[in-house]
Amino acid sequence: MNNAGFIGVGYMGFGIAKNVLEKGNSLFVIANKNRKPIDKIVSLGATEVNTLEEFKEKKLNVLVKCVTNTPIAKEIATKLSNILDENTLIIDITTHNKTGSIETEKIYQSSNINYVECPVMGGPVQAEQGVLGGIVGATDDNFKIAEPYLKLFCKNYFHFGPVGMGAKSKLLNNFLTLGNAALINHMAKAAKKFDLDLQKLFDVAKLGSGNSAALIRVFDALLQGDSTGFKFTASNSVKDLTYIQDLLKDFPEAEKIAEDNKNYFQKAVDDGYGENFISELIDKK
Repeated sequence: MNNAGFIGVGYMGFGIAKNVLEKGNSLFVIANKNRKPIDKIVSLGATEVNTLEEFKEKKLNVLVKCVTNTPIAKEIATKLSNILDENTLIIDITTHNKTGSIETEKIYQSSNINYVECPVMGGPVQAEQGVLGGIVGATDDNFKIAEPYLKLFCKNYFHFGPVGMGAKSKLLNNFLTLGNAALINHMAKAAKKFDLDLQKLFDVAKLGSGNSAALIRVFDALLQGDSTGFKFTASNSVKDLTYIQDLLKDFPEAEKIAEDNKNYFQKAVDDGYGENFISELIDKK
């Protein structure tokens, strides 16, 4: 049994934390704004700490961090680098900008703390099932140390090279995913306007090259009257597409596509739907 810390028990973090806990580890968590997932994971056997300093007392083997963006991740890293010792491995699931994970690693390196980036593909359902896809950036040695922990919540994981390569790979995958999600929304909204049979449209779409996990996730739920099939918010989409635009600035055609998709989600944020899931935007004006 290992001692594991977890920062960021939210939509994605809950499922990951649950797998870490239920697969034989002692889990220590700290709350943020949303009490519901914290209370739920504590009810399953995790221990809540009230301050980051308390993590030091727990002699952590690993600390998993699943936060919203690079500035938050770096702020936490600055605090933890003065608290944790070099026996704790950091696994960072944050979706960073193109240099964010490199900058975060340097903060931990100042205290000789090992760091692995592992943004993931999949949503809250896949997180709870323990079948995420891990996109790893790390030294070879740190990757080997991290593997037993990655297996707790990933069905597959891929080592792309040193820290920074994981972030770039994740952003390119989200470029594809969020572009696809936006197209699915536009298609569904137009189909409703034209009074088309959504089940038949879905069946036809699945036969073509436009079929995707996102299409299935959205339409399987939509046909049951549930518009929350794609559980990723408009505000997080804007954040990721801002990072993606910066990554693609040397590729103007691709950057323009990212900008158009970002503008679509930004309008939703401006209209007050920032915390709505992507698929919920189908029924918004």
